[in-house]
Amino acid sequence: MVFWTGYVSDEMMGTFAPIVMYWIYGGIYQLLPSSNRYRLHTLKEEEQKNLVRMPTVVKGVLLQQLVQATVARLLFLVSGSSRELDQLVQPSVPVQLLQIFMAMIVMDTWQYFVHRYMHHNKFLYRHVHSQHHRLVVPYAIGALYNHPLEGLLLDTFGGAISFLISGMTAQTAVFFFCFAVIKTVDDHCGLWHPANIFHFFFQNNSAYHDIHHQLQGSKYNYSQPFFSVWDRVLGTYMPYRLVPRTDGGYETRPFKC
Repeated sequence: MVFWTGYVSDEMMGTFAPIVMYWIYGGIYQLLPSSNRYRLHTLKEEEQKNLVRMPTVVKGVLLQQLVQATVARLLFLVSGSSRELDQLVQPSVPVQLLQIFMAMIVMDTWQYFVHRYMHHNKFLYRHVHSQHHRLVVPYAIGALYNHPLEGLLLDTFGGAISFLISGMTAQTAVFFFCFAVIKTVDDHCGLWHPANIFHFFFQNNSAYHDIHHQLQGSKYNYSQPFFSVWDRVLGTYMPYRLVPRTDGGYETRPFKC
């Protein structure tokens, strides 16, 4: 039993909890003191390099989340009728963890190949994916700033396919989708904090994705949001090193093997 049982349905939580977690987790990062101590780019770089203002970013994210919520409600509605018995009997914790791990692999695979294709197809990059790269210096609440079509194809469909293939229940999906959102926000936070637990467990992290947002790394490090396996297997991994800046923080410097 989970804390929302009897108050909100699993399907409703699976739809709206990831949205709430996005703004809570991203908001925490945005409210941190504006110090360069742990930043991968200075505040001056963020102001000079980014091609879109924060109010526009917020509007774009809210639009994507509206689409996400709509698709999620339809997904739970359609899958719920065929999984009615499964919804009543929640699998054991080990089974749920296995389903979440499977969903992570599926989501990573979907996002890698769709993301990579959007970079190599000139029309899609120019008219769709380039919107996300207007944030040359990424920050937390801009993690889901995408063209609506990209948000639908990359994130929304990726989540739906992960849910269906893994066979998880709506209740398990609440935890998986919230985790995926938190990890995505963290990858775009633009900070390298020594206490960040994600940096201990994932090589695909904020510095890894920062390389992708740089001009020389734009056709590398496509993997998101969990593992770096596909980049390493298919030759799109760009190694890097973190170099301390004299004025505080770090600089991610890419280099090819």
